[in-house]
Amino acid sequence: MAGVLLKMARHLRLWATASVIAIGIVLSPARAEAHLNSTGLGPFYDGALHLLLSPEDLVSVLGLALLAGLRGVRHGRFAMLALPSAWLLGGLGGIAAGSGSTTAATVASFLVLGALVATDARVSLRMLTALAVSLGLVHGYLNGAGMGQWGTGAQALIGLAAVVFVVVALVAAFVVHLRLGWSRIGVRVLGSWIAASGLLMLGWALHRSG
Repeated sequence: MAGVLLKMARHLRLWATASVIAIGIVLSPARAEAHLNSTGLGPFYDGALHLLLSPEDLVSVLGLALLAGLRGVRHGRFAMLALPSAWLLGGLGGIAAGSGSTTAATVASFLVLGALVATDARVSLRMLTALAVSLGLVHGYLNGAGMGQWGTGAQALIGLAAVVFVVVALVAAFVVHLRLGWSRIGVRVLGSWIAASGLLMLGWALHRSG
């Protein structure tokens, strides 16, 4: 009994640490810039770094990965393939268009995905795939719109899509293997925080426009 309680305490500490980090990322006051952060290693790695330094994109990807993981292995596999593919396609469209606004897309992503994770919604495989494609096309378009020229922009998008693939694969696989009821509740709590962050962003946007 003592061993089980000790193991649960360790898991709770892990969830608490991850939750604090997630909140810090979501509520970070850093501005989203139109250009890529330079790694000095070329456009591919610049694109990869861009996702990790863009809370509006990263948290949305995490939300979809959490939802896919809650629904099982098959959903996770489809999300892992559909999201980066749509992200790359949308990004190429964004490069061609050259303009876009992130606020509405970010708020919608946070609210929808956060609510679905928080309620442990039993979305079908078709619906999850549609969500993944929609998320990828919209966020990819917005990323591509700020990347400038086709050559470097396309390479950066490939790097970005590769990181999306890795993040979804790792997070979904982790959630799929959660069997204890309290651990799945922890995932749902993360979803509620994502949705709450979306509400805060919506309130702030309305306040600024008022």
